[in-house]
Amino acid sequence: MTVKANLATIQQDIELACQRVRRDASSVKIVAVTKYVSDERALEALEAGITHIGENRVEEGNRKWNVLEGKGTWHFIGTLQSRKVKEVIGKFDYIHSLDRLSLAKEIQKRASKKVKCFIQVNVSGEDTKHGISPTEVINFIKTIEKFPLIEVVGLMTMAPYVENPEETRQYFRKLKHIQKDVQALQLSFAPCMELSMGMSNDFHIAIEEGATFIRLGTSLVGKEI
Repeated sequence: MTVKANLATIQQDIELACQRVRRDASSVKIVAVTKYVSDERALEALEAGITHIGENRVEEGNRKWNVLEGKGTWHFIGTLQSRKVKEVIGKFDYIHSLDRLSLAKEIQKRASKKVKCFIQVNVSGEDTKHGISPTEVINFIKTIEKFPLIEVVGLMTMAPYVENPEETRQYFRKLKHIQKDVQALQLSFAPCMELSMGMSNDFHIAIEEGATFIRLGTSLVGKEI
């Protein structure tokens, strides 16, 4: 299937999910996760009208960024080592995996303008997943005030992969509650207007629970490599 055909199907699913909860479909943005596909397939995504590209490995992401001449808006969605920050700053517009103070310090050190960051929250509590615990989010965000070049635009989480996507709802709903708690603080450096949650198997549930960015790989661009 072409990316364009896949996108048309996904957009219909987004519309239906938004209708169910009376949301405007334009409030949901698709991040094409291109980590497993060729440069040509990533370019096809851009040509199909996708504007947000997501990569989770620094070397591969930078290589694709160069090949595609930086077209689109780039999201770093994987775990980011502090020593790799200098390779990400200036190319990736969003970082979805801010989860520790040492990383915040390095972003502040390397950035020359504000970097849009999502705080990664381990809502499910799985040992295999990165992110801070839900109970630590507020205090962690308050420490970010010390880093004027970081803007906390939202929260990110990854739900467990389960056969029945409905089982992921509790995790997305919990992240939405945390977002409301952050917004209630009215912190200028942490507007926290975005929720990055939902992937190919559960994005419709995530949308119903408030996702504004959904990260789609297999269902959108496939898995070629």
